[in-house]
Amino acid sequence: MRKRIRAAIEADLSDAPLDAVGRATLRDFAALRQEPEAVEVQFSGGVMGQGWAVTRPNGPYLVVYLPQAGCFSLCVEGPFGPLDIGVHGNAIGCFGSV
Repeated sequence: MRKRIRAAIEADLSDAPLDAVGRATLRDFAALRQEPEAVEVQFSGGVMGQGWAVTRPNGPYLVVYLPQAGCFSLCVEGPFGPLDIGVHGNAIGCFGSV
């Protein structure tokens, strides 16, 4: 799973825009990127699911890969762990939504 997640992130990085904002986002993402770590993610209605955190928190936000959906999610740290806030897509796009 970690290999699959790393490959998805590398693909996102190669497709990222290289304008000033894109370069700043990539720099900030690289500073917070971590090896994928298994986490429990809370979804609407209190439903829990498996995810893989790929960044350390950026304030209250972190990017998590959701294997069941095949995409990344911007989550907010809550009292019970990461909470999915409905922002989904590629890793860089989710990270840049903050």
